[in-house]
Amino acid sequence: MTQPVRVDIVSDVVCPWCLIGWRQLARASQETGVPVEVHWHPFELNPDMPPEGENLRDHVARKYGSTPAQSSGARARIVEMGAALGFDFAYGPETRMRNTFLAHQLIDWAETQGMAHETKQALFESFFTRGEDVSDLETLVAVAGRVGLDPAAARGALERGERAALVREKQAFWTERGISGVPAMIFDRRRMVPGAQGEETFAAILRRQAAAAAV
Repeated sequence: MTQPVRVDIVSDVVCPWCLIGWRQLARASQETGVPVEVHWHPFELNPDMPPEGENLRDHVARKYGSTPAQSSGARARIVEMGAALGFDFAYGPETRMRNTFLAHQLIDWAETQGMAHETKQALFESFFTRGEDVSDLETLVAVAGRVGLDPAAARGALERGERAALVREKQAFWTERGISGVPAMIFDRRRMVPGAQGEETFAAILRRQAAAAAV
């Protein structure tokens, strides 16, 4: 039996390429028959995002200098790629970027319950498909409930901020190691691959890692 390849994924829940990269990796795992053991790690694309968030078009123009046409074209490409991977990116004219520090705390807490992966996927859906505010406590409690976690326990953990310091430590760990953009995927703690590289590339990496582990 092929041993799983460990993949540490540094990402943010409002990063479309993080979702696309994960889906490409999952497809590659299915195609090759090489299982993956995924560990999610926090990264904030916009750590200074205010509580009210920012309109996506304005955000992209301010941060990247994109014109409205360029921004629209990029979103259309993401929607198309998502659909091919079985995911609905429901971008709208009022889509807003959000602060994700509290969302990362929920994922970190969910990890103690063995549910980090499910929570991460639910947060991707919450933001990109449902258009929900993933900085909002009530939204996060509802997400916890949707994946089968105890909503009251999730609320308590978030209100107390019991995972806040640990999430900050984890973010610093990766930024101190040169991670400045996401997704960043680290295979078997040795090889870092940036971005959504595509199913073929991920399949080749998985085959290589599996072969090396079998020697």
